[in-house]
Amino acid sequence: MKMGLGFVSPIAFVLHRFVLSVTVLFPLFLVLRGKLPRDSQTLFRLVVLCLIFVSIIILQALGLVNGNSGISAVLTYTQPLFVFCLAIPILREQVTVAKLLGVAIGFTGVVVLSLGRTASFTLDSVLILLLSALAWAVAVLYYKKYLSHVDPFVTHFLQLAVGTVPLVIWSLATSSFAVPASMSYIGILFYSSVGALAFGNIIYLFLLRQEEATTLSGSTLIIPTVALLFGWLLLGESPSPESLLGAALTLGGVCLVNMKRKNTH
Repeated sequence: MKMGLGFVSPIAFVLHRFVLSVTVLFPLFLVLRGKLPRDSQTLFRLVVLCLIFVSIIILQALGLVNGNSGISAVLTYTQPLFVFCLAIPILREQVTVAKLLGVAIGFTGVVVLSLGRTASFTLDSVLILLLSALAWAVAVLYYKKYLSHVDPFVTHFLQLAVGTVPLVIWSLATSSFAVPASMSYIGILFYSSVGALAFGNIIYLFLLRQEEATTLSGSTLIIPTVALLFGWLLLGESPSPESLLGAALTLGGVCLVNMKRKNTH
């Protein structure tokens, strides 16, 4: 995603990703359209989720444009902390010592990952990414509480299709739809759209139906570590000793978060 923002503006990149994802998923939606809910209450809740979702992706792009990929991922993936705090009163999910300790250790890893790297960030970028993390947490809990009975593919296709509407309106107002004539950008666009935005989110929603929100969200703490690895491999962002320590703590926290599920099956 960071690499794509080197070619176009944040909102234009989000628009390109949404349009490509909708195009790729549309044939399968035609096959599964019978799973589309018919009752007005569920449809209204889906529209609300769609608007939250597009807001999350826009906020992530806006926050990422002025900083490196590693610290951006760290701030974005504070989402499990918001989920953990909100899922207990909203979803009545149980808290275990292992899960609590895992989230604490994982968050410590996230903090350590960020040491020495916040200088390249403005306060606005930090706040935007934290807001995106909170919005993501709200979307997870909203889907889990009200929409987990809806097919994950149908849910995500609607998130993309409905989310494309305000983005297209924006592009018409600003004449910013043009796709750069660059094979590098096209490759980045396909990877970040088809792989991550389209099918990656479908898999996430499917898992969210099966797992507790706190367990699944806690497991995503591993993603900043992966982002740091790819930032080193693809963008030349050298990992510091603090980054390596933070990655180890994060991995340990994720293992603890998932320990309850392993012990109970």
